[in-house]
Amino acid sequence: MTEQAALQIPPAADHVLVVDDHPLFCDALILTLRSIWDFRTIDTASTLDQALEHLKGGSGVGFIVLDLNLPDVDGLDGLMRLRNAAKDAIVLVVSSMADNRMIARTIQAGANGFVPKHSQRTVFRQAIERVVAGDIYLPGGYVEPDTGEDHAGSKAARLAVTRLASLTNQQARILSLLCEGRLNKQIAYDLSIAETTVKAHVTAIMRKLGVHSRTQAVLIAQEARFNKVLPLPDEPQ
Repeated sequence: MTEQAALQIPPAADHVLVVDDHPLFCDALILTLRSIWDFRTIDTASTLDQALEHLKGGSGVGFIVLDLNLPDVDGLDGLMRLRNAAKDAIVLVVSSMADNRMIARTIQAGANGFVPKHSQRTVFRQAIERVVAGDIYLPGGYVEPDTGEDHAGSKAARLAVTRLASLTNQQARILSLLCEGRLNKQIAYDLSIAETTVKAHVTAIMRKLGVHSRTQAVLIAQEARFNKVLPLPDEPQ
């Protein structure tokens, strides 16, 4: 029995979307995936918007391989928006930011597994085996962050990730624009929706985040950025 035949990929996960903006790594990742299993389809996207567009209209994507560093997202926002757009898909994060706290926040934000970006093929195989079996895959050497001694900023980041994960994709996009300082009418123009619709979304966003102002909503979003999730230089991992 060949190595490929030994790995059973369910039909629902046989269509893969690789989301990564680095062409060379994206090509290498596709070769790695093909060497592990003859996936029916492997598509690619270099930005979050391309990935979300690809997922529209019943694309059949059942497995997403995601790099957290994309040109059009900040922090874990991309992961949460993809999770909302493809609730039934397996999401495997592949990132160079393999800090324990980043891994923990990634799983909390909805990923099924985390693989350090330059792992060997055997690691990718183990990860795929675990996640298609319904388990969570964590890389070797991962240590659960000590919540008892965790930095206050990291605690706030965990809470922010949990709250942000409850937003719909459209709400997440609007919150991202709020973080850029856009007014309701500017957001309405950018998204081609009515200003009253924007106001309704903003109200829903504040309710889900448990805040009473746009400024507080923006602060919650900022807590989920990479510089808040990663430990301070002198902080134990």
